Amino acid sequence: MVSGQGLRGWVEILVTLLLVRGSFASGCPSSCICASDLLSCTRAALTKVPENLPPISVILDLSHNSLSFLSSNWLAGVPHLHFLSLNHNEFKKLSAGAFHNATELRHLDLSSNKLQNLQEGHFRHLLSLEELLLYNNHISHVEEAAFTRLCNIRKIYLSWNNLSTFSFSSMHNLTHPNLRTLDLSSNKFLELPVEEMSSLPAFIKNGLYLHNNPFTCSCPLYTLFTQWKHRGFSSVLEFSREHTCLYMGKPRAMVRILESQNGLDNCSSGLGQELADTGMKVLVGRKLMVTCNTSLPQENTTYLWISPAYDFIFPPGTSNQSFRIHPNGSLEIHKAQPWHSGIYLCIAVNRRLSYNATHEVNVTVHYPKHEVESFNTGLTTLLGCVVSLVLVFIYLYMTPCRCFRCCSKPPQTPSPPQESSAQSSILCGTPPVAEGPNSRKVGASRHVVFLEPIKEGRVEKNPKILQLRSDSDSSVFSDCPIVQT
Repeated sequence: MVSGQGLRGWVEILVTLLLVRGSFASGCPSSCICASDLLSCTRAALTKVPENLPPISVILDLSHNSLSFLSSNWLAGVPHLHFLSLNHNEFKKLSAGAFHNATELRHLDLSSNKLQNLQEGHFRHLLSLEELLLYNNHISHVEEAAFTRLCNIRKIYLSWNNLSTFSFSSMHNLTHPNLRTLDLSSNKFLELPVEEMSSLPAFIKNGLYLHNNPFTCSCPLYTLFTQWKHRGFSSVLEFSREHTCLYMGKPRAMVRILESQNGLDNCSSGLGQELADTGMKVLVGRKLMVTCNTSLPQENTTYLWISPAYDFIFPPGTSNQSFRIHPNGSLEIHKAQPWHSGIYLCIAVNRRLSYNATHEVNVTVHYPKHEVESFNTGLTTLLGCVVSLVLVFIYLYMTPCRCFRCCSKPPQTPSPPQESSAQSSILCGTPPVAEGPNSRKVGASRHVVFLEPIKEGRVEKNPKILQLRSDSDSSVFSDCPIVQT
């Protein structure tokens, strides 16, 4: 007869045997811990991935081991895997089919390894991936299409690597509509493609972290970060002091870009000039797509536009089809006309988040410029000035003297007048030099001209003379001598 205490001991042994048998039946690898749908093999000194992984696993932790290679179909036995941790291992590169069967994977941690580059085929099968951790590696190159197939990605962490370039245009909202965090901090960027980054949607800029990079100080870089600060982007506000640049590229001359006294005073005049995302130009009659760059997700968000004429544009657009609002909030102007120019305001409202945001875009509609212009205005003005100066010089220095004879000094002994000269009218504005005591003086205010010419063959003794008085001494007829016959 078995006592109660002995019966209790047999029951415990039986339960233990059942648990051990169940663990072997489910295929839980040795040196790993299996708990329901979780499989933990962390710090197990593994050099290769265990075989026969439990098919019900949703969470798999292989961190802090010595893994360096992943075969193409190693995840075929865990089709429901959502969380995979491979951090703190020895991976230098990934095979093209390493994640071929991980179509349901949502979180992938490859941080703290020795990865050197990311290629297009590494993540192409991770259609459901939402978080990708790649920080603290040796990554120096990322192919432009490396993240193209990650249509549901929300967060990508690439900090603490060796990146000096990155294709920001590949992060457009049409390819990654749910991307909210792109961490490129603590890399080796010396400069940034400012125009390329300015075309990014506002919700990507809000989570684009670029601090702790050895940027070379420049006005475009200063303008970019200053405008992001004014728009309240979290990526700039949360790490304001860590946004630095090196003056003239010298490591010892570090400048905090977003501080008031940063030595970039010459760039302050450009603050009023917005970058490419705030101004758009289009030819008359062409179609234009204006993006509503806000940090709100498209889910549960409604959009409203206000035209330059302060008219409200509600979805799906106007009745005459001149304006159309797309589901992502973009405003389409069907055939742009000059009166469509002005500032458009987008209002995005997300009722689930109880939050709204606005975005302004300045649209300019213009006619095409003529390829050949007849004359340049500045050149025409200069040519006119030169011609005017030449005419003035000709008038002043090349005009012939009309009274050459009377302006020359008269002879000492007057000669009798000749008949040939008697027929000409004499007019002069310069008085001759008076000689002799009997020389006749003429008043300065008297002006004389001959009324009758000397008849041919005889000389009049007393010609008729008309005396004219003038209040001004500057007349061209002043101070002419009276010719005596």
